[in-house]
Amino acid sequence: MSARYSLLRRISDVIRGKVRYRLLVLVLFPILLIMPIALVTAISWGKDYTYKQLYIKVKTDLSVSHDTFNRIQQSYLSKLESLAESFTFRSALDRNDRQALEQQVARLHEDADFSYLKLIETSAPHTALLESQRLSVALTAALEGTPGVNIEIFSSAELGRESAQLAETVRLPLIETPRARPTLKRIEDRSMIIRALYPVKNQTGNVIALLEGGVLLNRNFTFVDEIRDLVYAPGNLPEGSIGTVTVFLDDTRINTNVPLKVGERALGTRVSNEVRTRVLEEGHIWIDRAFVVNDWYISSYEPIIDVDGNRVGMLYAGFLEAPFRRDLWQALGVLVSMFLGLMLLSAWVAVRGANTIFKPIESMSNVVQATQKGQPGRVGEISSKDEIGVLAKELDSMLDLLEVRKQEVQNSADQLENKVVERTAELQKKNDDLARTIQLLRETRQQLVVAEKLAALGGLTAGLAHEINNPTAVILGNLDVLADKLGNIDAPVKEELDIAIEQVYRIKDIVDSLLQYARPDEYAGYIAQADLNELIQDSLKLIRHLEKEKIFKVELDLQATEQVEINAQEFQQVIVNLMVNAIHSLPDSGDGLILIKTRNWDDKGVVVCVRDNGGGIPEEALGQVFSPFYSTKQPGEGTGLGLSVSYSMIRRFGGNITVEPGPEKGTQFFVWILKEPEFISDEESIAAQLTSIENTLSVEATSNQAAMDVNG
Repeated sequence: MSARYSLLRRISDVIRGKVRYRLLVLVLFPILLIMPIALVTAISWGKDYTYKQLYIKVKTDLSVSHDTFNRIQQSYLSKLESLAESFTFRSALDRNDRQALEQQVARLHEDADFSYLKLIETSAPHTALLESQRLSVALTAALEGTPGVNIEIFSSAELGRESAQLAETVRLPLIETPRARPTLKRIEDRSMIIRALYPVKNQTGNVIALLEGGVLLNRNFTFVDEIRDLVYAPGNLPEGSIGTVTVFLDDTRINTNVPLKVGERALGTRVSNEVRTRVLEEGHIWIDRAFVVNDWYISSYEPIIDVDGNRVGMLYAGFLEAPFRRDLWQALGVLVSMFLGLMLLSAWVAVRGANTIFKPIESMSNVVQATQKGQPGRVGEISSKDEIGVLAKELDSMLDLLEVRKQEVQNSADQLENKVVERTAELQKKNDDLARTIQLLRETRQQLVVAEKLAALGGLTAGLAHEINNPTAVILGNLDVLADKLGNIDAPVKEELDIAIEQVYRIKDIVDSLLQYARPDEYAGYIAQADLNELIQDSLKLIRHLEKEKIFKVELDLQATEQVEINAQEFQQVIVNLMVNAIHSLPDSGDGLILIKTRNWDDKGVVVCVRDNGGGIPEEALGQVFSPFYSTKQPGEGTGLGLSVSYSMIRRFGGNITVEPGPEKGTQFFVWILKEPEFISDEESIAAQLTSIENTLSVEATSNQAAMDVNG
């Protein structure tokens, strides 16, 4: 073994030489130097070229948006011209038909989507109305006969004179926007209006009226969406990008389709300070990246000039940068992958030439390192046939032999461990079975104790009953003789005699009941087939008087369908006794509940469950509830014979009564009744169970001893 490890050490020493690495560095140096420089140059050029093309596109988009903006303005002026020069309008004007003129103006107002549209006469009677209009260079030119359409900024009061509703609509709260210039202004209530003025001339060329139409750009989403749909038609942008158009009043977005969040436009947000300075203050056009509301866009801005030549806002067109940036990086990733592929290919060609010399040694180095870490590895077939090739084959043979020995040891250990696990599981199963058998023995012994107590009490009761019966019969006979002798003169004591006779008969009934308890087989009642569901419902009548003492509710869940043979009176006595015990245990809060259920007991008979939600019986007392004179009630509430008598009645027919804690609280009793009674005594039943358990214990003990011997 020491010789083998010495061989491995020598092989490792050979591999530690520096020749292979120096040779590889000389071969790979040109590739590792030139390729990265070319890659960085290609990435820088590709990025600059891509963004240059994007800026050209957005500049074109702004130009189209500008032309569309002007075309829309001219279209409103053309609509005024069409109305003013129409035959019907001229005819109504010549007739001075005010109603017809107003109808035509109202129709154009609705059809052309003007925010307001009105006809202003310039004749002397209407001069006051003309003077109330907003003065501007365009109004002066229109009065001189020159039509025009321009952008004008209306204050809230000026727009209110046209329409109070429009003035309220334009009120726009300003939203804090990243990169915007700080401002104390919180509400923008001014409005940007496309104001078109067309003079109406008479036959002599004099202006006799003006058609004035205004289109409010604030919140006019149709306006910006129309420009966007024209500039950014489907297919113009990559997937994931969005084209947007915005109209600014100063630096505030009053009409836009830039999203603030899903389903909400970014109205009230403000442009970045860089764009405001460049466009609004310096009057230049912005073509560059810009932070728009909450993301970067390829953006273009130009100032909007009003009728007086002032820069009053901006027109914006742009699209989301992220998809283009994603596509750019994907393209650059492909480029990098190609360069890396070429580098790897070149390196592979260079290394392959060197590997023809060093491959056998490298293979043995890898196997040695893997073996030191406890991992399997082999050199395998190599093309070299010299001393290194022979050494590699010998190394594989040695490792194969070590692996065989290791596998043999591992197999032996696994077999031994499996045997131990199997024997341990068998022993655990036997122990579990033995524990269940011991528990059954304890329960059976408890039943035997109850039966012995009942038998002892029965013998005592039978003797006592016979001793009482004899003097009772003598007393009853003497009372009859006394009544007969007295004849008609017993009137003064007749009532006392009747009471005495009645009490003697009462004593006789009590003695008969004691004999019935002591010798149930001799006093068994009439047995007949009965429906336990009906007997339970009839038994409820016997406890109704207890509702005066305590508030409770009885729920029935009677689903048993089997008929059983039993003494109906004795069964009712058992059920009533269980229900009375349940009522006594219910709380005084008024939410007491007794649940009575019946189910088929396989094909043997019927099981009846009486469950309450009272205080329950302590677990340590559950084994004593059927013992004579044992009671958990308060003194004076019972004698402790009810459950023991009920137990004896049911056992006499071959059935059984068991008790368990309730599922949540309280107690539940189960009465198991056979379809066909088997008249057996408790002693016979318990003796048979004990015999069975003893046999089982004997078998289990023998089996466990055998298992312990094997494991030992």
